[in-house]
Order: sequence, then C-alpha cells, then structure tokens
Amino acid sequence: MKIRDSGMPDARRWEGFFDAPRILDQLGCTGTHADIVEFGCGYGTFTVAAAARTGGTVFAFDIEPAMVAATRDRAQVAGLANVVVSERDFVATGTGLGDGVVDAALLFNILHAAEPVPLLREAWRVLKPGGSVHVIHWVSERPTPRGPALAIRPRPAQCRAWLVEAGFRECGADIDLPPWHYGISAVR
Repeated sequence: MKIRDSGMPDARRWEGFFDAPRILDQLGCTGTHADIVEFGCGYGTFTVAAAARTGGTVFAFDIEPAMVAATRDRAQVAGLANVVVSERDFVATGTGLGDGVVDAALLFNILHAAEPVPLLREAWRVLKPGGSVHVIHWVSERPTPRGPALAIRPRPAQCRAWLVEAGFRECGADIDLPPWHYGISAVR
C-alpha cells in the first residue's frame, strides 16, 4: 500500500532538499557499528549516508521498484557492501525482519500515512531494547517546495503522541532541520 500523497520528484531536485549527513548528525544517528532499518528509502539519500557511517547493515525498504533499483545502484557506486535493499509493502506486511534485530530505525517523510502508528509499532518491534527511532517530516505551518498536502502533515506534537502510543519512551526535544523539516528521536 503506497503512502498517500508520497510521489517523488526527480532525483536531483530531491537531493537538493537535504543535507543527509548533517541531518543524521543532528538526530544523533551516529553509531559506528549499528544495524539500521529505513522505512521508505526513496533514492537512497539517507540510506547511503547512514551506511557510510556504520559498520553494521542498513536494511532499506521501498514499495517502488524504481526507488529500490536507484538505492541499490547508488550504494554500489559508493562501494557500500553493507546495504540490503528490498522491494516491500512494509505498510501492509511489515519489514519481515525479526524482533529486536536493529539498533536504529529511520522514518523520514512518511508519517503522513493514513495509519502512522502501525509503522511506528513495526519500528518498535524490530528495534533492540534501547534502540532509537528517528523521524523527520516536512514542516506543517507553511508551504514547502515539496511534500504532502499541508492538511495531512503531522505536527511534532502529533508525532510525539504517536511515538508514545507505539511504545516508545524518552522522546528527545524537537530538532529544527531548516529550512523545511523538523525531527524527533525516541528510544525503545
């Protein structure tokens, strides 16, 4: 099931919206031996940045075959052997990963899904105790050059409530990721 209002622009335009290493740093996603899962890898913008900083494996999922191919190609060009990219409808069927097997989960620009809490519960399930989830989303108080309709963009307070509902604790402070995003991290 594709997440509503989630089409992708061309890769060059998409890349211009993010400084992936800086965002990962600001979220505290800096583990050097961590296994990571990414829900909705798109072009691999964050997949490659995360894989470059960890000795662990990055499990990247997307429902779109073109995005899976783009991420796989990008990781190969970067010489990263620690990326496992899978085409999967993780909204409908989960990741297929075992319980408590990863150290960090990335849910970037997808919590405008019709049912975000099941996604967060799946992240909670696959995280090791003490593992962290990292969320970013488009700001909702003003238009941005991309992103879902303003009416369906979650505000940070809503994301926090969903994180708590999914079982997470220790939500960190809101992280400003200018010019168009905010982030939140929480611990399982």
